[in-house]
Amino acid sequence: MTVTTPNPAPVAEAPRSSGTRLVDRVLRMRELAILVVLLVMIAVTQAGNSEFLSAQGIKDLLLNATVLVLVATGQSLVVITRNVDLSVGSTLGISAFAAGTCLHRGGDAFVAILLAVLLGTGLGLLNGLLVSLGQVPALVVTLGTLYIIRGVDSIWVGSRQITAADLPGGFVGFGSAGVFAIPWLAVIALAVLVGTAYYLEHFGSGRELYALGSNPEAARLAGIPVRKRILAAYTFCGTLAGLAGAMYLARFGNVDSGTGNGYELTVVSAVVVGGVVFTGGSGSVYGAALGALLLTSVNSVLPALGVSSVWVLAVNGVLLLLAIAVDRIVALRVAAALKTKSDPRKTALAKENAGA
Repeated sequence: MTVTTPNPAPVAEAPRSSGTRLVDRVLRMRELAILVVLLVMIAVTQAGNSEFLSAQGIKDLLLNATVLVLVATGQSLVVITRNVDLSVGSTLGISAFAAGTCLHRGGDAFVAILLAVLLGTGLGLLNGLLVSLGQVPALVVTLGTLYIIRGVDSIWVGSRQITAADLPGGFVGFGSAGVFAIPWLAVIALAVLVGTAYYLEHFGSGRELYALGSNPEAARLAGIPVRKRILAAYTFCGTLAGLAGAMYLARFGNVDSGTGNGYELTVVSAVVVGGVVFTGGSGSVYGAALGALLLTSVNSVLPALGVSSVWVLAVNGVLLLLAIAVDRIVALRVAAALKTKSDPRKTALAKENAGA
């Protein structure tokens, strides 16, 4: 006798918790708040300096943010997985010099950019292997590779310097060219940003990065390839840092052994200010891009208003502390919301208070 097993009923997707909804609302509010602050800051500066929003002024604002937006996009994926990459500044520097050396020796621009991207990809892959397969803390790994890459860069570059005179005119010109006030470099960065955001939202492997960052052990038990996802995030971050190195060369036309020094701290600040929670699992690349645009705009706004550039670092530090404080408040609110939901008596009491 043949026994027919009934088809199991489809499992309905679990509703999102109140804590998750709270995090989403706060992050959207933070991104909106950053945008409002940025617009107000630009409006005030324009009122004090009528040339600030000229076509060249807008182009300078976008060009100043382009490289940081690109690196912050890659860093966001790593931070979402509850990790960090402190070697992005060194990767950017050595990639820029590699591209510049190729161009200085008569190489094609496409080959030089490809060389920078491949170098960044290789360094990101190295970080990912050490973190994911070696099970070494990300902070230790990337701090070590930061110094290793910087040391190799210093030995290779030495006292040499690549300037705009050593580069093809078309390559340097592309770094400042564009359509009206929109530079081509900003268009490239925007395309990468939108593509990355689409991947995180619509692809299963992208959404798994958030699950991994929220709870690595639960993600592993759910069958998510944790090590593979971490490796992919680091490789992508290195790739964008390499591309940013080529764009940095096109933008400034000047590279030496000090290029990229300390840049990793600016990148991390942009990511955190933009709402990508440092404990992982929350945030968006759009928020990181807004954070990058805000930080770079401060560098332009203060001098335009006649304020000493010495205050730029102080303002960036204040923004970073405010972002960390917001993250802490959100974490406490989420914990309280989840605790209330898990206790039926507290939930009933909360409903009674809401009805009253």
